Amino acid sequence: MNTEKIPVEERRYMSELHFDHELWVNQLRFFEVELRIFKTRLAEVSIQNTKHEVRAEVEHFQNQFIRESEVIDTLIHDIKLHEKVLVEFAKDHPVATDHVHFKNHGELEDRMAIFGKIWFELKKEFLDFLRKRM
Repeated sequence: MNTEKIPVEERRYMSELHFDHELWVNQLRFFEVELRIFKTRLAEVSIQNTKHEVRAEVEHFQNQFIRESEVIDTLIHDIKLHEKVLVEFAKDHPVATDHVHFKNHGELEDRMAIFGKIWFELKKEFLDFLRKRM
């Protein structure tokens, strides 16, 4: 892990990065729970509505939920990989963990932000669909 010449605005301590990892994984686990609830509710709508238009909307959400589940799994995996890098550094440099600056998450942080935006847009769209169809 390269810790040299990191711009001040991108410097983070290991404990901060670890905190972010824990927070993100907990958020993603919560989204998984929400997703299971959404799938159950979608199944109820599907049973109650047999119109072609509703079936197309149900299929749209089924596909979206599958995709978001895949993204959640990938993000959790990538967060755990980044955490593993930090753990290995801590094993190799136990004293330095409290003193060394690391580069901010960068791309992983951006992916979490994008996922959050997409998730909340999908959630709003789905809740609007439920209000319309139930």
